[in-house]
Formats: sequence, C-alpha cells, structure tokens
Amino acid sequence: MKNNDYVVLVDSQNKVLGTAPKLKAHNSNTPLHRGFSLFLFNKKGELLLQQRSKKKKTWPLTWSNSCCGHPGLNEKVFDAVWRRLNYELGIGKIKLYNILPNFSYRAKKDGIVENELCPVLIGFTGQEPKINKEEVEDIKWIPWKKFIKEIEKNPGGYSPWCVEEIEQLKNNDRFLHYYKNFTS
Repeated sequence: MKNNDYVVLVDSQNKVLGTAPKLKAHNSNTPLHRGFSLFLFNKKGELLLQQRSKKKKTWPLTWSNSCCGHPGLNEKVFDAVWRRLNYELGIGKIKLYNILPNFSYRAKKDGIVENELCPVLIGFTGQEPKINKEEVEDIKWIPWKKFIKEIEKNPGGYSPWCVEEIEQLKNNDRFLHYYKNFTS
C-alpha cells in the first residue's frame, strides 16, 4: 500500500498497533490513528484556508486549515507534510515547526468519526498554491487575527479539528514567536 492508502493505527501513547486501509478505517468506529495538521502563512501574516473537496469521505466541502493528512508507516511527520503539501497545493519543501506535537482529537459528522493523534505544525511560504481539484475545492488567504474572530463567531463553518487547534495556537508562545519573526 502507498502512504495515502492506509492509516497507521496507534494506542494513546502513539505506539504502532498496525495499519488499516484509509477509507475503510474512517467509519462510525474509527480507530485511533496518526495524522497531522498544517497551518501555512504568507509574509503578510495571512493563513491559507482550504475548502475540502466534495469527493472527501470526511467533512466534504468544509473549510479547514491549510493541509491535513496521514503519515505512512515509518514516515517522519515533516516528510508526510511536505508530501501532502506538494500533492494538494503544489507547494515545495518549506521550513516547518511542530507547535503542538501531542494534539489529539475525536470528531463525528454524518456517521463518520475522525480519531487522530495529530501534531499541529506551522509553516511559512512565498509560493503560490496550485490546487489539486481531487483534494481541494477552493482556497483563500485570510489575516490571522480576522480568522480568529471568524472562528469565534462561526465555529460550525470550519472543521472541528481546525477550531480546536486554533484555540490552542492563538495564545501559544512558540507559535507567536515564529509568526512574529516571519511576518515582521
């Protein structure tokens, strides 16, 4: 199986239990597995948001953070992020920072559960995205502070993991340090 065909099943301590086909594993009783979330910013301090493809099994047409995915077995998180970033948005390798290495969440919609140990990373780019329509319906750049206010007013308009991750990022000292250094 290729990296994007399966998920790595883990216990709550992130010990590998095996693998499972990605589409079959995402159901009403999705087992805990590895994932990742990326928040990508430009020099203006804007966050790239992604509207998930209508073809997605989980949260189709929902707006979310810049890029999400699943690392393959023995694949390092940064390598998985670069792979998905290139595949979904046509963006090459960028500098990444793992801000929330132990983030996890569980969310349910339309009978499908997401259940992930999901490090949250940030990255900065000057590259313009070129979306892969198989993965991404649309994109938009939004100023960071405006996005925080938008999430507070309309959390249901975004993926639940994105909402939870924003809550933890917005006052995170490491995140704020990197964000200010890149955008100033």
